[in-house]
Amino acid sequence: MTESTAWKSAVCKAIDGRRDDIINIGESIMDAPELGFKETQTAERVKQTFDQVGLTFEDGLAITGVKAVLRGAKEGPTIALMGELDALQVPDHPRADPTSSAAHACGHNAQIAGLMGAAMALTDTGIAEHLAGNIVFFAVPAEEYVEINYRIGLVKEGKNSFLTGKQELIKLGHFDEIDMAVMIHSTSPEVSEGSMGIAPSSNGFLAKNIRFLGKASHAGIFPERGVNALYAAQLALSAINAQRETFRDQDCVRIHPIITKGGDLVNIIPAEVCMETYVRAKTPDAILDASHKVDRALRGAAMALGCKVEIETVPGNLPLRNDPELAEIFRDTAGAVLGEENYRDYPHSGGSTDAGDLSQIMPVLHPMMTGAAGAHHQIDWCIADHESGYIAPAKTLAMMAVDLLSNDAAKARGILSKNSPAMSKAEYLERQTSIFQTELYDGTK
Repeated sequence: MTESTAWKSAVCKAIDGRRDDIINIGESIMDAPELGFKETQTAERVKQTFDQVGLTFEDGLAITGVKAVLRGAKEGPTIALMGELDALQVPDHPRADPTSSAAHACGHNAQIAGLMGAAMALTDTGIAEHLAGNIVFFAVPAEEYVEINYRIGLVKEGKNSFLTGKQELIKLGHFDEIDMAVMIHSTSPEVSEGSMGIAPSSNGFLAKNIRFLGKASHAGIFPERGVNALYAAQLALSAINAQRETFRDQDCVRIHPIITKGGDLVNIIPAEVCMETYVRAKTPDAILDASHKVDRALRGAAMALGCKVEIETVPGNLPLRNDPELAEIFRDTAGAVLGEENYRDYPHSGGSTDAGDLSQIMPVLHPMMTGAAGAHHQIDWCIADHESGYIAPAKTLAMMAVDLLSNDAAKARGILSKNSPAMSKAEYLERQTSIFQTELYDGTK
């Protein structure tokens, strides 16, 4: 048995000894869900755990983020193990907050439980004295892209620069000393084949708030005096849909607008109609190309009806690039926990995560592990198998940290030597900041 194997066995044994504590963290967070940039109770639970295991922490990072560092005995790379603090809005979920409609219907409670379990094991065992480099335990806020207007308000008030947690943390410099990052997302048998797996990539996106501005008039007596903003919105939906065959298949473009306000009174020609949409694609350039076509469709609809359209565009997440070397380590490590035969290579995903932003500037891994039941973001989602959903991710994170930083951090150094970031931090910030735009197009002229 190698030293690395013995250390990994030790951290797994430590996690087994903390099993009830880890499950309690996951379930208590499930019962106290909070939306992004408001995760005060969840952050407090993280801080309490860091205190209990003797880790000094920084808090209030990007409003609610919490970070602690376990330093190795020798110099070496710094790896971040991450978990996300926030829930999303699923009003009818049985464990939703009755006021905010927040619910952990995506498994972030399991991410924090797994992260805390890894922190417990890596500190309880004293493994750091055998490692070259540092381990950052990072509880990050606001991954779910919800309450967009609230978050835009934070930006306009100068409290944030971006709408998600990792974006804001990148901008503030809290990843500057980190060389690579690993996290684990929950999944369920209903969604994913096998007990664990990795997609090589996933879509990025940007978001749009849209207002068509027409002219009100009595719908029965003087309809000819009005300008129907709802008809303009309907034309816009058709025009966007007509663009679909102009998108390349390999770009995996997804555009899914909704009307959030259709008018005020049934007997009044609608003067204001509001829409929201995401524009998703596999590459940053494909996102911008699709965004241009959406804007063109919106302007055309306004011109056709003779009204105005206001288009507010804000950055979402950049596409995820899972590092292949980290993926191999995950496959071996998670296979030792859940069985190698249960691993699957998943195809590119049309979904999005702000881990994608981080993956543009450093090696990142964002795999899936089972343990849940139901479908993501739906009312039937929960962590049904505590062993697979809470304990297995904790073991996998802890063992990956040992793998990466043992033997003078040979594996971590090897990954960094082969990695070629898609962009620098400065290029990333410039690109995402440039997405913020508001246009008022006058189609009456």
